[in-house]
Amino acid sequence: MGMAGHSIDTISEDGLRKLADERHIEEALLASAARALDDWEINATEISLVSHSENIVFRVDSDSRQPFVLRFHRPGYHTLPELHGEFQWTAALNRSGIGAPVPRLSKDKRFFVPLNLPELSQTRFVSLVEWVEGTPMATLIERETEPSRLAAYFHKVGSLAARIHNQAAAWQVPPGFERHAFDADGLMGSQPFWGPFWQQSNLTPAERDQIVYARNRIYSLLTDYGQDRRTYSLIHADLHPGNLITTGETVHIIDFDDSGFGWHLYELAVAISYYQDTPHFEVIRKAIIAGYLTERTLSQSDIQLLPVFILVRSMVSLGWIEQRPELDSSHKIPTLIRRSCEQSRALFGEV
Repeated sequence: MGMAGHSIDTISEDGLRKLADERHIEEALLASAARALDDWEINATEISLVSHSENIVFRVDSDSRQPFVLRFHRPGYHTLPELHGEFQWTAALNRSGIGAPVPRLSKDKRFFVPLNLPELSQTRFVSLVEWVEGTPMATLIERETEPSRLAAYFHKVGSLAARIHNQAAAWQVPPGFERHAFDADGLMGSQPFWGPFWQQSNLTPAERDQIVYARNRIYSLLTDYGQDRRTYSLIHADLHPGNLITTGETVHIIDFDDSGFGWHLYELAVAISYYQDTPHFEVIRKAIIAGYLTERTLSQSDIQLLPVFILVRSMVSLGWIEQRPELDSSHKIPTLIRRSCEQSRALFGEV
């Protein structure tokens, strides 16, 4: 039998060539990872590729008892000062008692080291953080069918989000701190951070008109909503349960790559948007708000804006996919377009 249980004659010549290319690139990336570890003087016993998406991520086991995450950062997504901003904030979160990534300095006292990757014809910044053992909360949620247990998980997510925002709203960012912003321009402006989603190539003219109409309405709404510290600060911006690692009652947050300035309601929308077509979405929505309110206030008018931010997440995700064709997330596009148009009509009416 060949790959994945197929006889060898069912795999085309192009398919075999693609498999060979992927294996070659993976082997080259593993060799580059081993080379990168020289800068941290880590004696690796095993290096495994965990993710090859916009960032390339490895797990590194070493002769110490502490495993590590080695990350090759996506070129062009963040400047070096912005990368440093991520670690400045995660250090502050850790000091406040919120479990966030713990980076390691290289032997020459750098958090980010440039590395030439000939296999990709790129130079990328590389960083090393401590690996956290545990189970992604998303895995636990996938196994759960009891509404009360689902509510308990999302109550915990809401409480954690509020604690993050409490820290961020009170924190004085250090001089020179830089990070992108999911503000009105960053989400709905003429050059949004994740790209012009209304130009997504799969949109019909009618769908594009509906989404452009929603974009204009939301831009005005966000501008009016303002950026008061009560509702806007640094946010994780990708706080879905897949980025929450659980060990017993302890929850550790990973992947601050998208973190930046933004609205607290956007944080909550991101956390629950994946589940909006599931039977218990209303239970999930109520639970995350209830959990949030145990640690931080939200006014009723704030809560009423949550559907708008759920729509925002669907719309900007269209731009994210369009800008990253190499990740082959095209299977998500029909659902995102449907949600964007249906929710736009429900909130703002038909064009």
